Amino acid sequence: MKRGLRVLVGLACFFVMGLPVFSQPSTRSIATVNLDDFDSVGAQDYLYDGKKYSWDWGCTASRFILDGYPKLEYFDGIPNPLAQIKLGMDGDRKVLGVKVAYKRKGDNWFEVYPLKDDKPFEPVFTGTVSTLDFWVWGANYNYNLEVLVRDARGVVHVLKGSSLYYPGWKNIIVKIPTWIEQHSKLRSGPANMTFVGFRIRAAAEEYVDDFTVFFDEIKYTTNSLSNIYDGYELRHADFGDQEGGDSDDVKDGE
Repeated sequence: MKRGLRVLVGLACFFVMGLPVFSQPSTRSIATVNLDDFDSVGAQDYLYDGKKYSWDWGCTASRFILDGYPKLEYFDGIPNPLAQIKLGMDGDRKVLGVKVAYKRKGDNWFEVYPLKDDKPFEPVFTGTVSTLDFWVWGANYNYNLEVLVRDARGVVHVLKGSSLYYPGWKNIIVKIPTWIEQHSKLRSGPANMTFVGFRIRAAAEEYVDDFTVFFDEIKYTTNSLSNIYDGYELRHADFGDQEGGDSDDVKDGE
């Protein structure tokens, strides 16, 4: 019985080794893409679909914001773990800071978002995104941070980020739900998911007269080959009947 089993195993190995070897194309290429490190103000040179994009940052707030707020500024600084990674590298180390103050407690919130030509701007994610990763400085107030993304159908989703009830820097990682549609087969409208911005909301009973937050190093993890196929470049083929820009262009916010 054992001898027969050895013979069968030997024959199986012979046929497997005798088969020709074919190269299998990879459909996975996991990459970490830097959206903005805030070190090069207005010069991110974010690469998407062969083009480079840069932007500023803007901020808007709910109705009870005090006059003169929100205030948005860049400051010298960096979280300690990132300082060790960038040790010896040239260039400035900056972070984005926002300060708000409201007339009264209640449902108070503000949003921080990319801005281009004085209009909201939505950088397009490359590939299929699994996580969004960024650093946020908390002032130990009971405020909550949310991430806003727009799916390939044009619907904005609000993703839970983190409580900011802690002091100093914290690395926050937000998972992108698999049910969010990140790619569209339609030639018109948004082709891929875009980054809309951050929303920070105060707890109803928390102090609202003096709140400050800082951001640094926004990046994301993506399967960059997930929607690349043989002949991908032909999706921009011009038959002479298109008016306006490419449907895959980076989207201005609505």
